[in-house]
Amino acid sequence: MFCIVTGGAGFIGSHIVDALAAAGDEVLVIDDFSAGSEKNLAHHQAGDRVSLIRQNLLDDGWQERFCGADRVYHIAADPDVRQSAVNPDSQVRNNIIATYRVLEAMRAHGVPELVFTSTSTVYGDATVIPTPETYSPLEPISVYGATKLACEALISSYCHSFGMTSWIYRFANIIGERSGHGVIPDFIRKLRENPRELEILGDGRQTKSYLEVRECVRAVQFGIENSHDPVNVFNIGSEDWIDVVAIADIVTEEMGLSGVRYRFTGGARGWVGDVPRMQLSVEKLRNLGWRCRTTSEESVRSAVRAMLG
Repeated sequence: MFCIVTGGAGFIGSHIVDALAAAGDEVLVIDDFSAGSEKNLAHHQAGDRVSLIRQNLLDDGWQERFCGADRVYHIAADPDVRQSAVNPDSQVRNNIIATYRVLEAMRAHGVPELVFTSTSTVYGDATVIPTPETYSPLEPISVYGATKLACEALISSYCHSFGMTSWIYRFANIIGERSGHGVIPDFIRKLRENPRELEILGDGRQTKSYLEVRECVRAVQFGIENSHDPVNVFNIGSEDWIDVVAIADIVTEEMGLSGVRYRFTGGARGWVGDVPRMQLSVEKLRNLGWRCRTTSEESVRSAVRAMLG
């Protein structure tokens, strides 16, 4: 296949590129490197399966490259939940408008399939945990979650209006090698600056599901291979959860630190838009035959070792 991966130099995007190249697909990465890194794709430079264009989806010049593509993996986005409460403009432009432009390029060039990475935050403060894909009402509490939900609606409308097929994945916290965003790299950075004390946002009791990135990519590809409705929506996450203090314990242990004092900023939420309790139901994907091969704790420990390594 000929696949396009927007945001393919980023954390999750680069792992998707790895999987596609390993499967023998031709891959075009579109990335402006605002968050991604060329080193995430450096191991593909010697091969002929992966090519790269440096462009922002809000600019023009990339659309013609969609000609002949079989599938688009639209991973590019502004994922900063905290910053979306300060400057929502970036999220609206880089999530909603960029997705619209990708869909228009697909429509213009007859690209039939789209894979989209959404988020657990579309559910807001869900009252049903584990939360299934059928949960309602969807009431995001962050601008980030709202923009992803808006993207889901746009994608659904294009599939039904223009004969496209899409796979929409609502991710739990995806972690692992190449990640530079989230609680684990935040803890590592803080402890390197001050190995005696660790600031923890909120009360430390925030409890969520975490999944190692390669296991996530395996689930993404499994869903594509086993579900063929016009719009296919799946949760992806582990089947358990872990709290922030337990994550801090793992980070300090893996860094070889002892006697670290935890200082909490207080409150149930670590920041505006933070969802304190999140675990997704993965029963829909399980019913197709997928099985999660790791726990949240195992994923966290693996991610910490990868980031320290």
